[in-house]
This record gives sequence, C-alpha cells and structure tokens, in this order.
Amino acid sequence: MGTILVVEDEEDILELIEYTLSKDNHEVIGCLDTVNVIKLLDEENIDLILMDRNLPNTEGSVFIQSLRAMGYTQPVIYLTAKDSDSDILEGFERGADDYITKPFNLDVLRARVKALIKRSSNDVDVMKIRDIVYQASNKKFFIDDKEIPLTHLEHDLFLEFFNNRNILLSRDTLLENVWKESGDLQSKTVNVAIKRLKEKIDPNGEKEYIKPVRGEGYIFS
Repeated sequence: MGTILVVEDEEDILELIEYTLSKDNHEVIGCLDTVNVIKLLDEENIDLILMDRNLPNTEGSVFIQSLRAMGYTQPVIYLTAKDSDSDILEGFERGADDYITKPFNLDVLRARVKALIKRSSNDVDVMKIRDIVYQASNKKFFIDDKEIPLTHLEHDLFLEFFNNRNILLSRDTLLENVWKESGDLQSKTVNVAIKRLKEKIDPNGEKEYIKPVRGEGYIFS
C-alpha cells in the first residue's frame, strides 16, 4: 500500500498505530521525536507522515512548516490532542492535509490514511529523493535547485531509476522499459547511456546516485 512515517512520543500510541496500519499492508516507520525525520525522508520513499504536535523537542506543526519550506511535499496528517478550532485552523495553515484529534477511532484513522495516500498518488507533481527534485508537470529534474539538462532518453532513463529506488534494474529491464526494446539493442547501449547520464547528474562522481552491480545491472539509491 504505502510507506508511512509516524512521529509520536507516546510509545503505547505509536505501537498501536504501527500495528493497526501494518494490518492494512502499509510499511510503518515509527519515531518518538523529529531528530531523524529529515534523514528518513531522504533515504526512504515516504508516502505519508502522521505527526503529533506535542513533541519533546519541537511543536509538530512548526516542524512540518519548516519541512515545507525546504521542499518536502509528503502529505501530512496531524494526529494530536490539540483540538480547538484555532488549533485545527493553525494546523492546516502549517501544512496539514488532514487533521485527526485524540482520542481517535482506529477505523477512521485507517480510512483517512487510505484515502489520502490514494489521492496523493494520483496528484503527485513534485517528488524528492536526496537532493534531487523531479517536477512531473514539466518533466524536469533539479539537483541543488539547478535544472539538469537532459535529452528525452536521459529523462526517461533517470525517471525509471527514480521510480525504482533501491531496486536492482538489469540491463534487459532497462532496455525493455526505457527503450521499449528487448533483444534488438545491446547491453552496451545501456552502459553508454548511463555513463552520459551520470556525467550530467554527478560530474565529480561524489554522490554515486547510480551504482553498477557487477554482472547484474544498476541500482539507484
């Protein structure tokens, strides 16, 4: 279904949420504070954030507001005891896509999580992995806020990697999915195209976005 990041400082509530959402085949990552949230957003394909507002090291909605300013666009549901009208309005002003007050009904939580993930998967325009941003509306990639000039083939190749993060892609798979061919083109074609792509996205070879796996193919991480 989706990968959900839950930030909740009460361990019993966190465990209950993890158990409940896991039964719906979601992958759930739990955090007791916001310390590692940015790292997780950069390393994992997070589809949704469930965020408490009363956290030990920060106010959850203030933290989400800062994430939005940094370009993170994952949908957010606040799951919080702050339940006044002004609190709820403030939450939406600070980046909420939905707002659930405690105590909450587990079935309602499950339904609203499912609905938001489904809606977001259809509406995503901007995707971010590490320092790479992809804008689907204009088919452009940006690294450190600088547009990367790519040919049509390079765009399709990079997008294939982008959509399959941490998944080993064989040369045959790339030939079939990007070139729409299987057999007529040689694996050397893939090697040359990836070499040119890497020269554009990582000219100094420092970030190692795309790594070769000897005898198998390539992996983007």
